[in-house]
Amino acid sequence: MTDAPAPVPAETTEEDVIEQKAVRLAKRERLLAERADAAGGAYPVAVPVTDTIPALRERYASLEAGEETGVTASVAGRIVFSRNTGKLCFAALQAGDGSRIQAMVSLAEVGDESLQAWKDLVDLGDHVSVTGQVISSRRGELSIMVTDWAIAAKALLPLPNLHSELSEESRVRSRFLDLIVRDTARETVVARAKVNASLRRTFESHGFLEVETPMLQVQHGGAAARPFTTHSNAFDTELYLRIAPELFLKRAVVGGIDRVFEINRNFRNEGADSTHSPEFAMLEAYQSYSDYNGIADLTQELIQQAAVAVSGSTTVTWADGTEYDLGGQWDRISMYESLSDAAGRAITPETPVAELAALAAEVGVEVPEKIATHGKFVEELWEHFVKGGLERPTFVMDFPLDTSPLVREHRSIAGVVEKWDLYIRGFELATGYSELVDPVIQRERFVEQAKLAAKGDDEAMRVDEEFLRALEHGMPPTGGMGMGIDRLLMAITGLGIRETILFPLVK
Repeated sequence: MTDAPAPVPAETTEEDVIEQKAVRLAKRERLLAERADAAGGAYPVAVPVTDTIPALRERYASLEAGEETGVTASVAGRIVFSRNTGKLCFAALQAGDGSRIQAMVSLAEVGDESLQAWKDLVDLGDHVSVTGQVISSRRGELSIMVTDWAIAAKALLPLPNLHSELSEESRVRSRFLDLIVRDTARETVVARAKVNASLRRTFESHGFLEVETPMLQVQHGGAAARPFTTHSNAFDTELYLRIAPELFLKRAVVGGIDRVFEINRNFRNEGADSTHSPEFAMLEAYQSYSDYNGIADLTQELIQQAAVAVSGSTTVTWADGTEYDLGGQWDRISMYESLSDAAGRAITPETPVAELAALAAEVGVEVPEKIATHGKFVEELWEHFVKGGLERPTFVMDFPLDTSPLVREHRSIAGVVEKWDLYIRGFELATGYSELVDPVIQRERFVEQAKLAAKGDDEAMRVDEEFLRALEHGMPPTGGMGMGIDRLLMAITGLGIRETILFPLVK
């Protein structure tokens, strides 16, 4: 990167950090004294910037070694490498995207006083602005031959060792450092932005409108999950952080917004692991006059277009180097049929709970008694027998009726509903329904959920009278889907969920 080889720093101890901070604070005091009559304290309010580092690298990519451009530019960045010699100092300035340019501070160009000030005041981690001619050094490194410079901000704490990996815990707790030192961290932020932009483009091409719905709700619903609770002083009432936007988005459909979607935060007061986070980004979409087949087609297109936006292809490369093909037409399998094949016995919507419980005990699948319904056994057994064997992206179709209170009954198969879950890389990425739009049946389903809640099921839904009132005004046949944005990043990048969230919740 620089004309001088980079030494590998020794491991930084806590005592080193304390000592370095004291030295850097003294340098800040000197800056403050020298700027006593200037606005902005120790640091300037603004510094000259005529070009960005990535723009210069692109513009002068073909510059030959030793070539001069005659062009003067001012750039700013964080110093991530520095080497001071007698009459010439080298530094690598890094932009936010990780691109770098070399700054060459020489006695001949800046004079003795300025060169000495650079040596005395500038440290690794500082933000500096440099002005000078754009050149290529003798070794072919794009550089600024500095004629003027300024410290834009002083780093009072040293950077981590750039030649060793931060631990996962350090990356999560100090994401700002992770972004400075690790290319993958920055690339993941860019990938997430590209995914969201792609999703919005695809929705726009299909005539969808993006809306925002409440995160604070007087009634939680739209998913089977335990909510976070809080209290409103203004209304003197208990409120819930939403677990899903579904019931409000369906109100929008009732109101005539026939194609609607939202990308926003959900909160679920549950466990955290490699695929779950208490706070996460969720996409939900509803398309009137469609069904779960139509919304499956749309979901496949959304994901494939997002993969192309990040990787340039539907074949993505994960962090470990594995290639995964998201292209083509994805498989659609029946939950009951695939479970029957894997278990070696017929399992249907009519299979008694006792028989399912016996099979679960036989293979070591546990279902708590308070939620031990036919559907719960079927879903847990399916995960045990089938889930781990899914290699390609797969829509698992037609779920048990009693675990899907917001879904329309299947048009031709008794005892199941028109619901699918999409599995990619062995985890559930999205779910889709033919939505239940009959308010009479929906009320019956809510009542059954309330009975489960009374038995101690913390994830069961409650009767939502306002939502039912909306349905009573008429909701058209609709296909709906929900997909975790964080999990979509996992499918495209191969990273864990805490790596795909910029600032995940940690203790």
